[in-house]
Amino acid sequence: MRPNAVAIALSRFERAFGQPGRYLNASEVCSPGLEVEDARDDLERAMLHLPPGARRDLGRLITRIDAEFERRTLPEPHSVELAVFGWWWTRTRER
Repeated sequence: MRPNAVAIALSRFERAFGQPGRYLNASEVCSPGLEVEDARDDLERAMLHLPPGARRDLGRLITRIDAEFERRTLPEPHSVELAVFGWWWTRTRER
């Protein structure tokens, strides 16, 4: 993992969740590798390498992030095949 990967991932969610409105804005998509879905992938990878205490702490943050991400996105029925990468890839933003 890159240095500061967890901090960078968390800051992406903070910026995304700071957007006004009920749903995340699709026009705020930066570019591949810089989207919140990529940040969620980074958090998932970090969980594999953390000691138990830190894993629990990050897990609690991820639980809150997941709930907010699910609340602010919509199911994308045509992206079911992406579920192998993580459920967060099967969600879409406001268009």
